[in-house]
Amino acid sequence: MAKAVGIGGVFFRSRDTKALAQWYETHLGVVEFWSQQAGFTVFAPFKQETDYFPADKQWMINFRVDDLDALMDQLKSAGIAIETRPDEWDSLETGRFARIQDPEGNQIELWEPPPPAPTA
Repeated sequence: MAKAVGIGGVFFRSRDTKALAQWYETHLGVVEFWSQQAGFTVFAPFKQETDYFPADKQWMINFRVDDLDALMDQLKSAGIAIETRPDEWDSLETGRFARIQDPEGNQIELWEPPPPAPTA
């Protein structure tokens, strides 16, 4: 059976496309044609009533990151507000999470996956 093999792009509207693209490149290293590191991608529709992200938003992008603490330090230094909920968002099973917003108010979740399980 033929199937999708990965995400080929993320497309969304913007008031200022150049400025927003520059923000993503500067703060997250995401460029227009971006070669990603291999890893899990979660594709999960949420119920309309979810409170996992704001009710006035239809989507939230989640980026896998290699060092959440270092990235949060960089973002804080750039004046970007960060939301963390260590009691809810940090676990050995799922990894660690933080949230930011881009300059146009789009939710971004940052995810540092858990370390690989030791092999026997």
